[in-house]
Amino acid sequence: MPNEHERLRREWMELAPQWIREARAGGDVARQGLLDEYTLAACGDVQGLRILDSGCGEGRFSRLLVQRGAQYVLGVDNCPPMIEAARELQSGTDQYILADVQDLSFLEDASFDLAVSYLNHCDLQDFAANVREVYRVLKEQGRFVVVNIHPMRSAGGSWHRDSRGEKEYVMLDHYFAEGERHFTMKGLPVTNFHRTLSTYVRSFLGTGFTLEDVIEPTVSPENVARFPELADELRVPNFIIFLLKK
Repeated sequence: MPNEHERLRREWMELAPQWIREARAGGDVARQGLLDEYTLAACGDVQGLRILDSGCGEGRFSRLLVQRGAQYVLGVDNCPPMIEAARELQSGTDQYILADVQDLSFLEDASFDLAVSYLNHCDLQDFAANVREVYRVLKEQGRFVVVNIHPMRSAGGSWHRDSRGEKEYVMLDHYFAEGERHFTMKGLPVTNFHRTLSTYVRSFLGTGFTLEDVIEPTVSPENVARFPELADELRVPNFIIFLLKK
């Protein structure tokens, strides 16, 4: 596992410069035109809250939470360039720590009101370890917002096209074969992990969380006009959001 862990971290270190440049420009299209709105709504009123951003990257979403009045946001990520970039823009209300979110033993029990995992569980070898750790560090009635790749899409989900090259439907296969999935992002190899919907839900419930809502985001007509590349979101769910309470 140590060698595998280091391989995954190296992938993100290689991707980090491009990721940081894009985040500084507002974030990728899926976040700007779709997920930010849903995730912020799921977080609700964050005024005065202590928030954990689990897998914070270069801190873009942490800064959005600060702008909305969070008392304190702690971003944790295992990629050194991401944490360095996050610290460049921190305001004093947000703080960033280089660490593995699968082991939050440096944090005290019941020390946060809200936790967010924004497209991070799909990157973790042991997402369930993060679920247990987040449960521990949340206060009673604390909430955990988990934004993830939809299991239907992480199972494969390439488009079948007709003879003219038009998209007809998404192909789903090997759904029950959980494990690594390899693809290219910004021209670089990236590893994600596919799990079934039941695996995620059973982990949440088995840890002790109450599942308050499940959201499958879709794009608004206004955002399709702004970001035409998001039009597929009207046809298939690429993402899923779980609202959990301790």
